[in-house]
Amino acid sequence: MTSKHSGSCLCGAVTFEIEGTFDRFMLCHCSRCRKFSGTAHASNLFCDTGTLTFLSGEEKIRHFDVPGTRFLKAFCADCGSPLPRVRGEGVAVPAGCLDTPVDIAPTAHIFFCDRANWEEGLDACPKFDGYPK
Repeated sequence: MTSKHSGSCLCGAVTFEIEGTFDRFMLCHCSRCRKFSGTAHASNLFCDTGTLTFLSGEEKIRHFDVPGTRFLKAFCADCGSPLPRVRGEGVAVPAGCLDTPVDIAPTAHIFFCDRANWEEGLDACPKFDGYPK
């Protein structure tokens, strides 16, 4: 069954829709994804046969491609938010830019051997529903 998802960047300048089914949900721990996202891992959904349509702000999209690698990031020129991109393997979607829920759980941690040393024991950290007091 094909599904439709919508999303946007943080500032709202870029909006989009994706039509298709997410096939994979990868958590990438490579140093490039950590640097680009500023987090422990990038969370990307992949849709092998999906269609990506930008509804607004397409002129605000910039790309960064590391020569000689498969690493390509699309992002909003105004706020820097990661955005979906089309590559040979279909549509790659940073999970955090979606405004609609997804029905797939992460399917794999990739480049796990490259994870940050501070990522160990995160489950033991206190959890808060908002900013700690």
